[in-house]
Amino acid sequence: MSAQPELELAPAPDIPTLVVANVSVTFAGINALSDVSFTVAPGSIHAIIGPNGAGKSTAFNVLSGIYRATSGAVRFGDDNLIGLRPHRIARLGVARAFQNIALSKGQTVAENLMLGRHALTRSGFLISGLRLPSAVREGRVHGARIREIAEFVGLGDKLERPAGLLSYGDQKRVELARALACEPRLLLLDEPVAGMNAEESAYMADLIAEVRRELGISILLVEHDMGLVMGISDRVTVLDFGRLIAEGTPAQVQDDPDVVRAYLGTGEDDDDNTDDIPPRTVRDAIKGSSE
Repeated sequence: MSAQPELELAPAPDIPTLVVANVSVTFAGINALSDVSFTVAPGSIHAIIGPNGAGKSTAFNVLSGIYRATSGAVRFGDDNLIGLRPHRIARLGVARAFQNIALSKGQTVAENLMLGRHALTRSGFLISGLRLPSAVREGRVHGARIREIAEFVGLGDKLERPAGLLSYGDQKRVELARALACEPRLLLLDEPVAGMNAEESAYMADLIAEVRRELGISILLVEHDMGLVMGISDRVTVLDFGRLIAEGTPAQVQDDPDVVRAYLGTGEDDDDNTDDIPPRTVRDAIKGSSE
């Protein structure tokens, strides 16, 4: 990936700690999450991984206000996110880019990014509609911001193109850019490289690391690409069947026998054999689980 232009948005001030404390989510008697706790340190890249059905998307839906936890708390600084609607959570500085591309494909890239500025808009509907001076000034500020962000993610020359005409990889970058347009303090990335080829995935991995370096914001991501997770994450939380089974640095998680059992589907009768797997084989098996 070539060097990115510096993002001129000021680094987000006072990045809070995200504390997920004993969160459980139950649907019709089925536990999607069971007493899950983890902490995302300010300015870190933190990954949630696990096999399909582990509860990763449920955790993200709780954090973004789509689902409400049955019990537990999610504190972002002084605020408890449990029970807040998505727009309230967005105003606290939490932005999400979705796994399934959720763009308005008939609108231009610029118009899609402008949607990300909605939570930051101060002019009301009437003032904006009448094009009063305050609304015009605000519109210019928002326009400048989205141009900076588009340049940063490599889409500066595509602002006026309909989003639906872009390549899949470019549409994923529009998703990321729209989340950045909210000027978040916590960025939730839901499988940012899903469906990408190797070159696109490498570009996105570098871009995510650059976002953290330039803005200093916290990034929490769910991802199946273990190469990306282990390459850019500071800490990794591992879920299986809605329960937390491991947490630590990428190196610690790669060597954890419970993680290997979860990814390889090793049964309880084979526990002793699993413990005998050499550490290098363990790491290779986890990395290869998404291929």
